[in-house]
Amino acid sequence: MKMTMIEKLIAAKVGHTVKPGDIVTVGADRVMLDDIMMPFIAAKFEEMGFQEVWDPEKVVIICDHLVPASQVDDIRAYKLSNEFAAKYGIPNLHKSDGICHQLMTEAGYVKPGDLVFGTDSHTTTYGCVGAFSTGIGYTEMAAVLGTGEIWLRVPETIRIEINGKLPANVMSKDVILRIIGDLTAAGATYRALEFTGDTVEAMSLSSRMTMANMGIEAGAKCALFAPDEKTAEYLGIELTAAERALAGDADAPCARVLRYCAEDFVPVMALPSNVDHVAAICDLEPVAIDQVFLGSCTNGRLEDLMAAAEILKGKHIAPFVKLIVTPASRKIWEEAEANGTLAILSAAGAMITHPSCGLCCGRTGGILSDGERVVATNNRNFLGRMGSSKVEIYLASPKSAAASALTGRLTEATC
Repeated sequence: MKMTMIEKLIAAKVGHTVKPGDIVTVGADRVMLDDIMMPFIAAKFEEMGFQEVWDPEKVVIICDHLVPASQVDDIRAYKLSNEFAAKYGIPNLHKSDGICHQLMTEAGYVKPGDLVFGTDSHTTTYGCVGAFSTGIGYTEMAAVLGTGEIWLRVPETIRIEINGKLPANVMSKDVILRIIGDLTAAGATYRALEFTGDTVEAMSLSSRMTMANMGIEAGAKCALFAPDEKTAEYLGIELTAAERALAGDADAPCARVLRYCAEDFVPVMALPSNVDHVAAICDLEPVAIDQVFLGSCTNGRLEDLMAAAEILKGKHIAPFVKLIVTPASRKIWEEAEANGTLAILSAAGAMITHPSCGLCCGRTGGILSDGERVVATNNRNFLGRMGSSKVEIYLASPKSAAASALTGRLTEATC
């Protein structure tokens, strides 16, 4: 029987074959709770009458959205995260170590074939290592914390095949934005995206993370990459035969198949204020910008910072433009400092912040006001996400963001 990757992954967990539409009850291998949802999770957990967490070792609490506090009420989330971890014996508590979706793979909490649930929509990120990962609400999370289980409907699959070599000025952010533009914001609703092809195989884990992270922007339940030697190296593990066998069968039935030639991709931007409103930068008017944001769980990794630094080295950003750089984790910050990347960015005029969600969630780190325009490397450009509802947010790759910072207007990366 030919099976897609999501069907193989869920079948391995429930012990029998499954097909799209089947309802199954599964156990969680890992759950992630972020600070912004902790007050609601804790209240609902106790309201349900649970006395203990089903398996404290499988729970990870990460303070990333609201640190350092920018509003008085933010302090409550930080305190409740500490109190909940202490009360229920949860050892995995991170305070400002980085963004949750970076830490979950970076710290080795997720491995191929895992079923992972988190209280953030971009939990789809962990599909980069071959895990089924998806976001759930705080009521669902409270129930999972008490029982260790959740029910799922097996998703249909959209297979995305990409072959060839990407142009030098194109990054995986350009690829996933183009795909979202083609699918539309609702085009993959409750479906699994399965990425295949030699272009995908050539991508780094960081590039795969960018694409898996943004799968939710087309409505996907999860976004999957078959585990390979790059996965094993990143996680510091040896892949088992079962993990290697997770790759979907090439001729498995799918709801839809999209095929792309890598050479056809060009630098793009998602225009205000919808992620699927995508256009080639070369077709845009070079309108002036006020700010550039390099960071987030989408593009705050070392390769992203280095790509921007390559364009900015020996140059300086345009007058009156603010460039805010937010590494995705403390480890990335340290690596970027050690190899000189942060020095290059700083010399170019960047303001470098602590690792956090920061500007992406509009809480701290450079919010904007009426009439301002920002080029950002994060995953959403919705109205009001970075301050005023009259801010225009353009989403782009780190290379195009850096190029725009240099010129002070919407600019395509040329290298």
